[in-house]
Amino acid sequence: MTSKQPLAGRVALVAGASRGLGAAAAEALAAAGATVIVAARTQGALEALHDRIEKAGGKAVIAPVDLTNAAESDALAGGIAGRFGKLDILVQTAAILGTLSPISHVSPETFDRVIQTNLSAQWRLIRNFEAMLRRSDAGRAIVVTSGAAAGGLAYWAPYAASKAGLEALVSCWAEELKQTQLRVNLLDPGVMATELRAEAFPGEDPSALRRPEAIAPMIVELALPSCALHGQVMRAA
Repeated sequence: MTSKQPLAGRVALVAGASRGLGAAAAEALAAAGATVIVAARTQGALEALHDRIEKAGGKAVIAPVDLTNAAESDALAGGIAGRFGKLDILVQTAAILGTLSPISHVSPETFDRVIQTNLSAQWRLIRNFEAMLRRSDAGRAIVVTSGAAAGGLAYWAPYAASKAGLEALVSCWAEELKQTQLRVNLLDPGVMATELRAEAFPGEDPSALRRPEAIAPMIVELALPSCALHGQVMRAA
């Protein structure tokens, strides 16, 4: 391990890695020396990400998987356990907006899809990977949240509810892990130029917004074995 590659020899899983902050985090973790497993539904985007990481001298493994599908998520955990035996870093970035609408007008299908993606699938990752993270000498989990979790935003109810639930879930998990070496933190990246942001604000100029690559170093910092933070909600300035 060198100062330029502080994560050399470590294994990281980035869930929701096909685009946005997930892709930026995967590239940053690989640049820091980690072997990065990139998981998402879109195989083509994962292959492009894999090629960028490998071209830059990093190591990546693609895992095309629908994280809302219980069988596929379970199979991903089994595959990682069989190949690596442990997991050092888990980064959970997968999320969808769903729709912006009065809550009484949101269809059951849309509400269920948002909760499944933003909350239930995240719980399943915790369930499937906690044991592997605890086998690491310095397991780290970084879960991406949003300022919308505070609520009070008209028309954002499904997304806000899913993120509020996620924050409660992770804070309880962190409390359970106080006496272990596994460190768990939430990260609120703030406003970024992502597809989700463009979906919510289609008239906005993305060039005026912060790029996900500007936030990725925060994820690397939280993934370091030396990071002692635990049970925090870290917010990008």
